[in-house]
Amino acid sequence: MARYIKVPAAAPPPRTARYSHAVEAGGMLYVTGQLPIDPDRPDAPLPPTIEAQTDLAFRNLALIVGAAGYSLADTVFARIFLSDFNRDYAGLNAVYHGYFDDDARMPARTTVGVATLGRGALVEIDLILARSTA
Repeated sequence: MARYIKVPAAAPPPRTARYSHAVEAGGMLYVTGQLPIDPDRPDAPLPPTIEAQTDLAFRNLALIVGAAGYSLADTVFARIFLSDFNRDYAGLNAVYHGYFDDDARMPARTTVGVATLGRGALVEIDLILARSTA
């Protein structure tokens, strides 16, 4: 049985899209890609730097993950989309490694460059998590 999770404190879906923030099924949590939208001011302009945008995307991810009863430490896979891969890859990693700093428990990851992201964002991140058994 699947559990569909919507988190009022996280950035809301755009008015033109309908989806859950996350779905839990089969002991896994699948978190919808998060843009760097301030959940307190969803219509505010996006921050100008990849570092600020990455941090804001992770703020939304952490809100969703926490509301579902998980921790970012439960992440087993991260998928990251960058609108300018060559320019922003290092800045993304500077922030990413602050969230995942245990070299022995790094999630698997894919990072790809894309032509464009919603709202002109520089980054979008989705996650897959599994409950910790330790």
